[in-house]
Amino acid sequence: MGPPPSNVWVVIAAYNEATVIADVVADVTAAGYRAAVVDDGSHDQTAEVAERAGAVVIRHPINLGQGAALQTGIEFALAQGADTIVTFDADGQHRAADIAGLIGALARHDADFALGSRFLGAAVNMPGTRRWLLKAASWFTRATTGLNITDSHNGLRAMTRRGASRIHLRQNRMAHASEILHQVAGSGLKYVETPVTIHYSAYSLAKGQTLFDALLIVLDLFARRLHR
Repeated sequence: MGPPPSNVWVVIAAYNEATVIADVVADVTAAGYRAAVVDDGSHDQTAEVAERAGAVVIRHPINLGQGAALQTGIEFALAQGADTIVTFDADGQHRAADIAGLIGALARHDADFALGSRFLGAAVNMPGTRRWLLKAASWFTRATTGLNITDSHNGLRAMTRRGASRIHLRQNRMAHASEILHQVAGSGLKYVETPVTIHYSAYSLAKGQTLFDALLIVLDLFARRLHR
């Protein structure tokens, strides 16, 4: 097991999150990590608020979707010489206190990906329908990727520089969460699931996927898989 990473970047994809992004960035920077916010064509003051809160901000002139924003952030962090890259949601659901556990899991297990799981940790105020949907999505992901995971749509994850270099997101919208896992499986690199806590709020639930959105994502990924 090597030395702990000295250059950690937390990548936050944000679209119209001006009301919460300052608290999210403050949580990350107070824990001692660099924050890179990718403002994905927001129409509000997301970029300005994030910058004042202490983040480095990279801007997309138009909205390309969370997958594209994360890819931009990952490439930026790699260009900064990052040893470890963490992806972190902008809506306030994640807690920076979980980042150390993800990074520690990479080192303890000599892994290149540490995937956060709310089902190994906690999901505060999660609606029952969301729980059912996420369980179903995880079953589908296990069946199609072979990854033995419990939470397939968790945006809180850590990866080594080597792992991050294997991620090349092409699904620009929410289907990127499944695409990342397919790329983790295809990389042949070691992964580990790590408990994290997700805090649901009225705000984050309103910003999140609907049941219909999630079903469309599953159907789209299934169709693409059949046509390979």
